[in-house]
Amino acid sequence: MSFGRRGIGHKGAIDVSGIPALAGGEEFLRMWKQANGNVLCVIDPAKLGADPALFGLAIVDAIRHGAKAYANAVNVSEDHAYERIMEGVSAELGNPTDTPRPLGPGGTH
Repeated sequence: MSFGRRGIGHKGAIDVSGIPALAGGEEFLRMWKQANGNVLCVIDPAKLGADPALFGLAIVDAIRHGAKAYANAVNVSEDHAYERIMEGVSAELGNPTDTPRPLGPGGTH
């Protein structure tokens, strides 16, 4: 499946209109890679629940989905993609490259 049709919301938006599994779901995270290499995240934790551990569970799910996506996109094994993703996670945790800042009123991130 190929995503990325232009003209949906903003330049480079991922077209999710053909994914029936999204019906009834609630978006809680959007991410963009900026031209300078930084990543911008917009997070609505209210959609997940009061316990921050739920965000942690969702991030691990995203990592596993990311490994599948990379395996398909760049023709590597899912295990290799997962290992490389985790190397990036470890590197960023050990030496953060950016500091999260509020993006909107009320501390929206």
